[in-house]
Amino acid sequence: MYIYKNFLTTVSRIVKKVSMIICNTIEWNDLSVMLRIAKFSTEGGMCEYYATIELNNISADTEMQYRLIEEASQRLTGLLRFEACCLVWKRFFVSDVINHAVYLKTTEDEALSVVQQPPLNGSKASLLLYFVERSRMKTEADKTVVMKRPHYDHLFNTQLHERTGDVTSQTNAIFDRYCDSLFRKGCSLAKNCIRTWIFVHDVDVQYAEMAVARRKYFEREDLTPQTHFVASTGIEGRYIHPEAVIMMDAYAIANIQPEQINYLKAPTHLNPTYEYGVTFERGTTVDYGDRRHVFISGTASINNRGEIVHPFDVKQQTDRTFENIQALLTEAGATMQHVAHIIVYLRDIADYAVISRYIDQQYPDIPRVMLWAPVCRSGWLVEVECMAIVPIENKKFNKF
Repeated sequence: MYIYKNFLTTVSRIVKKVSMIICNTIEWNDLSVMLRIAKFSTEGGMCEYYATIELNNISADTEMQYRLIEEASQRLTGLLRFEACCLVWKRFFVSDVINHAVYLKTTEDEALSVVQQPPLNGSKASLLLYFVERSRMKTEADKTVVMKRPHYDHLFNTQLHERTGDVTSQTNAIFDRYCDSLFRKGCSLAKNCIRTWIFVHDVDVQYAEMAVARRKYFEREDLTPQTHFVASTGIEGRYIHPEAVIMMDAYAIANIQPEQINYLKAPTHLNPTYEYGVTFERGTTVDYGDRRHVFISGTASINNRGEIVHPFDVKQQTDRTFENIQALLTEAGATMQHVAHIIVYLRDIADYAVISRYIDQQYPDIPRVMLWAPVCRSGWLVEVECMAIVPIENKKFNKF
């Protein structure tokens, strides 16, 4: 019972603070899990939560590890229902997706993504979750999960894949399916898609072909250097079906207006991605009447000439990566104090100890997962993505 009281006391304390991100780390010893949770709230507004669940007992067998994570997820969901929150989206990061599929519970209530990116703490799985207060969830016939708010429908498509063909044909099939889904909802890739995650099996070999196929597809959809692209992470990852070389998750917003969306450049630190043959935005912001969502794409140790900075030195690359992220956040009117979650990808599992200490020292309570996932350019030893929420007041737009 103490565990529940401790958590609810923490939540109650958070509620008294408004218009900011508050992060806390909580250990549920009876489940042997570490929970990091971030809450954004505005005075008189509604709340958003991001949370990560990581296992402390990595010696438990596979079935037990999944049971502990699932129990922790259900407990957190139950506790947040006291604040009228619903679970919107969750992603499992797992060490062996083919053999772990039997332990993953499917549900129609929220968007679910599962990707083989082994957690670097040695566990079988970690979990990232997103909760929103006072929302309704609906799953469409095409498996799009819709979070319905009074003024906007938020569209989550996960685990888009194709099981036949080469990289180019799989990429085209995935985007065809996604664009068809958007069209049926009165949306388009160019106007409504905010963020994608593209997981590429054997990224060192397959990423370049995917990037070419995506660029050509984007050109047909009027996504060009003269218009804009989409915030994205392109990274090593495997799906349940080994023949699916590409898998994609995507987030879009219906009823959004062009003037609500802006694209981050940070030209002092970064160059446009099309200069080295890829097509994604460094970051994207979405403004509502009461908050700004900031989506930072997968970011690495790069300069504004497209060159790798600090080759072979993971610590210095991590410093430069966060310097680049901070430059993007500054352009968005944000700081690291507004960050709601972080995902850290490392190429070499032997770098985990030093980078884990770095994150613990710099950002101890921000929800995060650290994963083995090589980046799209082999010289990059680390990549980081994040999402931030900034309080604003803009009467031109409806509230979130």
